Amino acid sequence: MKTLYPEISPYHTFFLATESLHSVYVELSGNAQGIPVIFLHGGPCSGTKPDHRRFFDPVHYHIILMDQRGCGLSTPFGELEHNTTQDLIADMERIRQRLSIQQWVLFGGSWGATLALLYAQQYSEHVSGLIIRGTFLARRKNMDWFLNNGANRIFPEQWQRLALCVPETARDNLLPGLVAALWGEDELAQRRVAKEWSAWGAQVALAQAFEFDATTEAVTEKMLKQVRMEVHYARQQYFIAEDQILANCQLLAKIPTIIIHGRLDLVCPMEAAMCLHTALPHAEYNILPNAGHIAQGEDMLDALVTATDRMRLLINLAMD
Repeated sequence: MKTLYPEISPYHTFFLATESLHSVYVELSGNAQGIPVIFLHGGPCSGTKPDHRRFFDPVHYHIILMDQRGCGLSTPFGELEHNTTQDLIADMERIRQRLSIQQWVLFGGSWGATLALLYAQQYSEHVSGLIIRGTFLARRKNMDWFLNNGANRIFPEQWQRLALCVPETARDNLLPGLVAALWGEDELAQRRVAKEWSAWGAQVALAQAFEFDATTEAVTEKMLKQVRMEVHYARQQYFIAEDQILANCQLLAKIPTIIIHGRLDLVCPMEAAMCLHTALPHAEYNILPNAGHIAQGEDMLDALVTATDRMRLLINLAMD
């Protein structure tokens, strides 16, 4: 069973200037002459971590990590102006051009998977491969499952804590009420929503491993900004048309693709991965019976590292 590659440090970091107030953090590690791969983190607004470099063999891959606008080390943290899906895609393309990369592999999980698929549909000629974990298609039904009518039936106690943040008349559709509180004048209401939204997300993602602690530390300004960014994207339907990804999958037909999904994923139920595979029948499709949403655990780590090793072989074969 494969595990993460050894720890590695970046050999270069920089901040990408944009046509706005945003400055995007980018780091490079591994082999500068190797196969370029960009890691796309989830969230929105989760940011990259050192272990994200370790999914890739540093001898063979040129590993590129970016903190999306307003995330991680990118500045200003939590900034929502000029922060849309299309802005993020444009940043990726700027990075590719700055690094003089002709083609690169896209590796994304959850929201990062959404971003990878959208970029590949817009710039398919510059994508040598796709590794998709925890498929999120950003459809209304996906958000409804997460927030209103789905996961709430599995974790009703934790969902009720979030639902109590809005008036009773608004609990059939929580999002507008949460938006009103997060951008309202009541600071206590803002922080209550931020705390309960974060706890709800952790509950759904971690399932049985989640441990709720009512005495957790106070909500920080950073945490509030992070939640606002997540809700900012959700309230705008992630700045894409309904079913946009599935409708444009024919643009990905020639790109080697590996889809990995945990059957126990309650953030992004497996139906989305099945729909994506139906639209991309050439993709390798790996369902992990005992894995959930997060990129942790023996089965998930083994599948992801195996996928990056496999993608390297596929690309090398295509080049021969």
